[in-house]
Amino acid sequence: MAEIIEIENLDAPELRMYSCTNEVQLLRFNEPDEGIFIAESPKVIRRALDAGYEPLSLLIERKYISGQASDIIQRCGNVPVYTADSDVLTTIAGFRLTQGVLCAMKRRRLPSAEEICSGASRIAVLEDIMNQTNVGAIFRSAAALGFEAVLLTSGCSDPLYRRSVRVSMGTVFQVPWTYLDRSDTDYVSELKKLGFAASAMALSDNSVGIDDPALMAEERLAVILGTEGEGLRDSTIEKCDYTVKIPMSHGVDSLNVAAASAVAFWQLRKK
Repeated sequence: MAEIIEIENLDAPELRMYSCTNEVQLLRFNEPDEGIFIAESPKVIRRALDAGYEPLSLLIERKYISGQASDIIQRCGNVPVYTADSDVLTTIAGFRLTQGVLCAMKRRRLPSAEEICSGASRIAVLEDIMNQTNVGAIFRSAAALGFEAVLLTSGCSDPLYRRSVRVSMGTVFQVPWTYLDRSDTDYVSELKKLGFAASAMALSDNSVGIDDPALMAEERLAVILGTEGEGLRDSTIEKCDYTVKIPMSHGVDSLNVAAASAVAFWQLRKK
């Protein structure tokens, strides 16, 4: 049974992980192990537990101990449960967005691209997308619209950063993901070796519409998305089988990458 521990501040060393504002600190918290991340809100924590992530401790506003967090406490077994009133906990950056419940959890070894792409027909690839909100929103769209894996270049924000996890509503725990080989800048060739046709979401003279019949008929398709500012690298676009655009009106030439991903995933999902 869990031990409920009353706290008056966050000064104790075992609580330091919750007050970390630097995500890199959390990544290195358990070195040489894989590090930790913080899951926020009951729904997100439940999805992390469903995916098999191991809880280390809970930090819960007192009024939720016997309410909306009771099932989470039970599922987490005998991990310490720290609790206090809201005036103590709101000193944590962003606490009001957590619905009163935080859980520190162990990271896991990331699988290889081959592992998570085996058997997949539709995957998303993120190139150098650093905005945590966009990363989280793309994962949410991928989960909702049937994309089976997400691959990220080393220049992308970590999907387990707090904002990404929160925006994704915990779908980062439902869609398999990993980083592409950090030593391999020619990742498009790797996608093709895995059996995927590569489609770059980009505007160019030879872009095809998102409803292109040949594109939609591909058995295995990787949809590659880049940053809003610079877009995809020229070298990436050149190596892809398709360059794809979303038809637009009123002189608008682009969408936020998270919005574009939702449109692309819906149109190109496996029928």
